[in-house]
Amino acid sequence: MNEVVIAGVGQAPVGEHWEISLRELAMTAIEKAIHEAGGLRPQAVFVANQLAPVLSRQGQLATLIADFAGLTGVETATVEAAGASGGMALRLGHLAVASGQVDAALVVGVEKATDQVGAVVEAALTTGLDADYEAEHGLTPAAQAALLMQRYMHEYGVPREAFAAFPILAHQNAVGNPHAMFRRAISEKAYARATMVADPLNLFDAAPFADGAAAVLLARRDLLPPEMPHPLVRIAGSASANDTLALHDRPDPLDFRAVRWSIERACRQAGMTPAEAPLFELHDAFSVYVPLILEAAGFAPRGEGWQMGQDGRLSLDGDLPILT
Repeated sequence: MNEVVIAGVGQAPVGEHWEISLRELAMTAIEKAIHEAGGLRPQAVFVANQLAPVLSRQGQLATLIADFAGLTGVETATVEAAGASGGMALRLGHLAVASGQVDAALVVGVEKATDQVGAVVEAALTTGLDADYEAEHGLTPAAQAALLMQRYMHEYGVPREAFAAFPILAHQNAVGNPHAMFRRAISEKAYARATMVADPLNLFDAAPFADGAAAVLLARRDLLPPEMPHPLVRIAGSASANDTLALHDRPDPLDFRAVRWSIERACRQAGMTPAEAPLFELHDAFSVYVPLILEAAGFAPRGEGWQMGQDGRLSLDGDLPILT
């Protein structure tokens, strides 16, 4: 297998980009990634997206965006895996380069959610659930997260206020992040007063609808100059795993098995344990996901992930920074 590195990265600020199209938004990230990689031309383009076919009435995103970027004659594939779309696209790009099928691959994630109103966006997000047995009966991602939060509180005797630590941390980290949508801190008092979305989930427990794009250019290390103007990040391990889609069909809804399985596989490839990681980025569309993912990843015993948000361990200067 070839050694794969991230040769270039690019990102558009997260926000409301009504003034530009989906393809233009993606291009802002692509240009930065290719420039940082010294103009390296990819032979494959993987585009991650969930909502465009519904909200923008646009499919074939990878072909559309590659063409807009001036990349014709390359392999293109659009990747949809709901909230895991970006991670899955990166996984496929890594496999393409590591296997030797291509020397360089461009991985792009792009979403444009603010061109539609809230109910339409919520309906689009709900396509990531089981249409026949969940969405048909009114379940939405927010309602599903609320059920998980209720169950977590019931099983482990955790007060709702304990979850405040995670959105407070995310907002605090956003203050110094030029790409963040809301660059201001929030207090426990503000969290307690926030509008309820789906009991016990409030407004700060849920990520906002937003537009954004990010891109990475993956390449074989041996094809790049020995000295680059910026550090190269080697992908030491990469893995993915699925679980039963419908939440009610899982043996234990509070056990995020796919997280555990994928992390175990990736760590085996890298020859390390999760505890050796200097930071941990996770999917926090809803605050209850944070303790559940921390527990599934092995950073905390079942029912104790919420405690990691109480003592500074997860802050930027803590033992395991998250939500950076």
